[in-house]
Amino acid sequence: MTSSEWLSRRHHGDGIIELQLGRAPVNALSSDFLLDFAAEIKQLGQDTSVRAIILSSPFKAFSAGLDLKEAQEFDLEQQHAIVRGLNEGFLALYACPKPTVAAVNGAAIAGGLFFVLASDLRVAVSKASFGLAEVRVGADFPVGPLEIARATLDSNTQRRLMLTGQPIGAVAARNANIVDIITEDVDELMPRAQIEARKLAELPPLTFASVKQQLRGDTIAMIESAISTGGNSSLDGWFNSETKLAMQRMLG
Repeated sequence: MTSSEWLSRRHHGDGIIELQLGRAPVNALSSDFLLDFAAEIKQLGQDTSVRAIILSSPFKAFSAGLDLKEAQEFDLEQQHAIVRGLNEGFLALYACPKPTVAAVNGAAIAGGLFFVLASDLRVAVSKASFGLAEVRVGADFPVGPLEIARATLDSNTQRRLMLTGQPIGAVAARNANIVDIITEDVDELMPRAQIEARKLAELPPLTFASVKQQLRGDTIAMIESAISTGGNSSLDGWFNSETKLAMQRMLG
């Protein structure tokens, strides 16, 4: 598929661009989807007419992470490809010089949570759920998601999410600073996300980008360095001897 089939732009005026994640049915992650996303984010980040970016989903889930039915059969080349997608896709979002707002309408689980964690401001509906289920499916974290989690989650939230694999609701996510704003109704989500995006868009853009780099530069450099020294393609691959069985158990 091409990026135009997975990613669509909507213009809301004043330089506000909504980038809709559209890999049906639950925005499951694939290497191509993530690399297309990275390219799109980089293009928006370089476009001087863009003042803020909103990420959204038209599905019941915001993003459910990997398709476990597909992933359990990945060979070494496919493991390298998805690790590259996870590293480069979420690094592009985390490093984007433009303000980014995640409008979370449903579950953001495992890799799908990094669309949220790598964004600058997060608005979610009250029914949304958030989790990092990697430990339950027998997979650790590629360097990009790992360093973004370390940089954006406090140590107790890391423990709760990353060592148990259990999801939390919107209120708990707000208490953990994963979510900034909760709306009760999904119809309120995009209007509120646009309000927040416009606030960010009014900030001096060069200064915003500079401050963002000051805050995130060390983490960005760490991820880039790890990628350049083989972080996308370890000799043993991403999965271990437990992964396939763990994925099967998750699938029931």
